[in-house]
Amino acid sequence: MGSGTRRRHRWAALLGATALAVTGGGALACPASAEPQQVDFATHCVPPPIAGIPPIDGTTTAKITVDNAAPKVGDTVTVTYTVVKPAASNPVDIALPADIMTPTGKVTLGGVQTGDITVAGPKKNDPVPGKGAFPSFSMTGTFTVTTPGAITISPGDYNIHTSYILELDTPCTVTNPPAPVSETVTATDGGQTNNRAISLGTASGKPGDSVTVTGANFTPGAAVTLAGRAGPAETADKGTATANAQGAISGTLTVRDKATTGVVAYEGSAWSDAKGAGPAAYVVIDDTPLPEGSQKLNSSVKAGTLSMTQAGDTVELAAVDYGKGGFSRGSLQTVTVKDFRGGPAGWSLTGKVTDFAGPGGAKIEAAKLGWTPVCATKTGSPSTCQPGSPGSVGSAGATLASTPNGAQTGGEFTVDARLSLNVPAFTPPGAYSGVLTLTLT
Repeated sequence: MGSGTRRRHRWAALLGATALAVTGGGALACPASAEPQQVDFATHCVPPPIAGIPPIDGTTTAKITVDNAAPKVGDTVTVTYTVVKPAASNPVDIALPADIMTPTGKVTLGGVQTGDITVAGPKKNDPVPGKGAFPSFSMTGTFTVTTPGAITISPGDYNIHTSYILELDTPCTVTNPPAPVSETVTATDGGQTNNRAISLGTASGKPGDSVTVTGANFTPGAAVTLAGRAGPAETADKGTATANAQGAISGTLTVRDKATTGVVAYEGSAWSDAKGAGPAAYVVIDDTPLPEGSQKLNSSVKAGTLSMTQAGDTVELAAVDYGKGGFSRGSLQTVTVKDFRGGPAGWSLTGKVTDFAGPGGAKIEAAKLGWTPVCATKTGSPSTCQPGSPGSVGSAGATLASTPNGAQTGGEFTVDARLSLNVPAFTPPGAYSGVLTLTLT
């Protein structure tokens, strides 16, 4: 199952037989959002001068994915730019070893929100033979949603930095920008809006290099802290800036900590979602020579996705008698939520139900379905699952379970609920069906 985009699952609960006995039926619904499109676009790549070869005009194949395709205004969306097939290749006859390529790039926003955001990837690659094709690679970055509506996301320019014998760059630019749209997110108005945003003058540098940080929509005159990030934690890199009368900032941050993977800016003494911007992706290129006879060992932890699965797609509720009515009870099919994203965001699992349609236009109102949620957290999970409140589900919906935001979140969780449909007395006999839709965000 997929990621941080909304995941919707449906169960059909069919109440049937002559005494409103429950029968089977129903199907699993697909996610509401479309799958990201893999796109091709013309690219102009310039090999390092030492290669002694002319620029390469070829085709790049790429796709964009996001962790949340239905964000609210003020939410931070993580974008992953995957170059499936680069236009450039190894320009020299020398084979390149594993884990010497560091990619950086940009993605282009369009629609109701425009601009470029910086993305960067880890120094991670398979060996490349001499004159061989560069392997696929992925880069990530974030942007803050500022406007409700459809936001298109297209792949942009990228650079392949190699650290082997020499430090070399192969920049590749989109020949006819913007490239085709690969992903679209639809933002809604989330009430309180944080429009603060930052961008970096460069996406990478050596330890001790300074990066220019510019931003907008901060509180005029506010003192703003510039800080390095390694996942959800801040590194030792710190700087300051002051917002001008228009709320814009411009400052420099010296990045010395090799663990830094991004840069944030925030008002106040500590980071908060309400008064912060970023992180903007940044890669520290460590070119420190190794002592003779040493080997540098690199590893990485890859962020995963937010997903859920279900134990089945049919819920059978107990029968009730015509004339008496009463509660038709059963249990929700167990839902397993896996949050392997890393970072500070929690999740929420909500549900809503349609009216139960019966024979000859008869129905049982959606508000008659109630539940008592329960959830359990797998040992070792950073987050703790919290069940929703018992009560009516209805067409407006209710929370089944959630985890809070925190410095570090994630884990595995099982979610269940006791279901009870309050069937009115003398409800016409026959089969009744309602669709329960669960949404994970």
